[in-house]
Amino acid sequence: MNIFADFEQRIRTIVEADLSRRGAEGVDLSRITVEPPRDPTHGDLASNAAMVLAKPLGVKPRELAVSLSAKLADDPDVASVEIAGPGFINLRLAPAFWTSHLGEILRQGRDYGRGAATGRKVNVEYVSANPTGPMHVGHCRGAVVGDTIANLMAFAGDSVVKEYYVNDAGAQIGVLARSAYLRYREALGEEIGEIPAGLYPGDYLKPVGERLAAAHGDRLLALDEAAWMPIVRDASIDAMMDMIREDLKRLGIEHEVFFSERDLHRADGEGASRIETAIEDLRERGFVYQGALPPPKGQAPEDWEDREQTLLRSTDVGDDMDRPLVKSDGTYTYFAADVAYFADKFARGFSEMVFVLGADHGGYVKRLEAVAKAISGGAARADVVLCQLVKLYRDGEPFKMSKRSGDFVTLADVVEEVGRDPVRFMMLFRKSDAPLDFDFKKVTEQSKDNPVFYVQYAHARARSVVRQAAEANIVPNGSPDLTLLADEGELALVRKLAEYPRLVQAAADHREPHRIAFYLYDLAQAFHAQYNRGRDLPGLRFVNPVEAEISLARLALVEAIASVVASGLALMGVDAPEEMR
Repeated sequence: MNIFADFEQRIRTIVEADLSRRGAEGVDLSRITVEPPRDPTHGDLASNAAMVLAKPLGVKPRELAVSLSAKLADDPDVASVEIAGPGFINLRLAPAFWTSHLGEILRQGRDYGRGAATGRKVNVEYVSANPTGPMHVGHCRGAVVGDTIANLMAFAGDSVVKEYYVNDAGAQIGVLARSAYLRYREALGEEIGEIPAGLYPGDYLKPVGERLAAAHGDRLLALDEAAWMPIVRDASIDAMMDMIREDLKRLGIEHEVFFSERDLHRADGEGASRIETAIEDLRERGFVYQGALPPPKGQAPEDWEDREQTLLRSTDVGDDMDRPLVKSDGTYTYFAADVAYFADKFARGFSEMVFVLGADHGGYVKRLEAVAKAISGGAARADVVLCQLVKLYRDGEPFKMSKRSGDFVTLADVVEEVGRDPVRFMMLFRKSDAPLDFDFKKVTEQSKDNPVFYVQYAHARARSVVRQAAEANIVPNGSPDLTLLADEGELALVRKLAEYPRLVQAAADHREPHRIAFYLYDLAQAFHAQYNRGRDLPGLRFVNPVEAEISLARLALVEAIASVVASGLALMGVDAPEEMR
C-alpha cells in the first residue's frame, strides 16, 4: 500500500464533502498532493490541499487549512495535525498505524510496492550499440539504466518489452565487412600489415576471419566485392551480435526483441519497404512534402542539403525544424528509418516508447517526440532518457585499461575486474544525465563509502540477525506483537520502509532509477545506525534472549527491511547476499 496515495484519497474525500457543502462541485482536485515533509521534524505527511484550493474557493489558504485539519484530526490513524506557514497541513500518524503498516509490508513480502496492472504496453529500447565490435564502457551505463527502467515500469504495473535496435543497414556495416574480409585474408596466411585507416583495427575480428576461412576456404578471394560483401557482412553481424549478447549477459541483461534495421529497408510482397510505407502514410496525412530547408544556424547537420528533398513537417508537431526523409539523390536518411521504426512499434500496440540514448543524442529528443505525435496522432508518446559519459579512475587517478578492442575500454574488462553488482549499482548511483566517475578501487572496498557494499551488507546483516535469533532459540511462531516496537529508531525504520511504494512509482514515472539506489543507501544507513544503537544500549538489540517477545517483534522489522532491500536490489539487477565474504 502506498500510504501517501492512501492519505491523498482520504483528504480528497474530506475536500469533496466540504465542496459539496459549499455548493462548489467541479473544482479541480488533481493538484492535491501528499508527500514526506522536507523537514522530518514537521511530521510524517504534508499536504498542499489548502494552498491549491483556496483561490478557486475564494478563501484564505490558512482558513481552509483550519477547516480541513479539524476533519483530519478525527481520523483514528492521525495522532496530530499542524498548519505550517500560509496553509500547509502536516500530519503525524499514530504509532499503531505504523506497526499495522509493518504487518502489511510483511504480508506482501517482495511484492510490497508492486503496482496494479495498468494495461499500458511499453517498449523500452536501450543499448542498441552498432554491431561493429564488443560493447565498451560507454555503452554500459545506458544498458544498466535502460534495463532498470524496464524493471521499474514492469514492477509499477506496465506490460514492458525490452528491445534492442540492431543498426545493421548503415555505412558502418560496410566498414565492418571490409575489416572482417581483411582478417579473412590474414587467416588464409596473407601478411596484411598495418590495418588501413578507416577500418576497425581490433583483434576481436580475427576469430571472424578464421571462421570465414574455415567455412569458405579461399573461394571468397576469387569474388569481387559485390559478391563477397553479403556473405562477409552477414557472418560479421552475426558474430558481433553474439559478442554483444555475451557482453550483456555479463551484466545480467537479456532483451526480448532484437529488431533489425535491415527489415525496414526490405520490400514486402507488394514491393514497398516499411520506410516507404511509413512515409506514404504520413504524406497522405499532410506531414510529408517536397521542399528545401533554409541554411541552418551554426553547424549544418549531416543530412542537410541546399536542394529540394522529401521532408517531414515535424515543426507542426513540436520540432525545431522540418526533417529530411529522402535526399535529393533518392536515398533515405537515417531519420527515415527512425520514422518507420516508430511506426512499427506503434503498429505492435505500444502506447509508450522509451529510448535510452547517449548524451550526444540530445538533438534527437524533439524529433522523436515529434515523430510520435505525427505517427500516432497523440495516442502514443516517445520518452527519451539521456545518459552522460562515464569516466574511469583507479584510486582517484584517471585510468585506462589494456584492451583488445583497438581504441576503447570494453565492458567485459570492467565487469571481469570488479564484478556485475558493483558495475550495475554504481551506474545508477548518479542521475543518468549527470557525468559519472567510476573508481575501480572504491567500488570494491568494504566500507560505508562504497554504496553497493553498504547496501548489500544491510541485507546480509539482516539475514545474520535472523540466524543469531535462531541460535538463541528465538524463532517466529505466528504473528508477533508489533505494538511492542515503541523506540523512535524502530518507528523511523517503518516510516522509511513506507516510502518504498511511492518511491518506486516516482522512479518509474520519471524514468529515474537512481532514486532506488539513493533510497536503498538511506534505508541501509538507518538500519545500520539502529543496529549500532543496540551495541551501546542493550535494551535496543534486535536479539535479546531474555526478552523473547520484543525480539520477535524486532525480527519482524528486520525481515521487512531485508525484503525491501532485496526488492530494490532486484529492480537494479543486483544480488542481495545472505552473507558477505
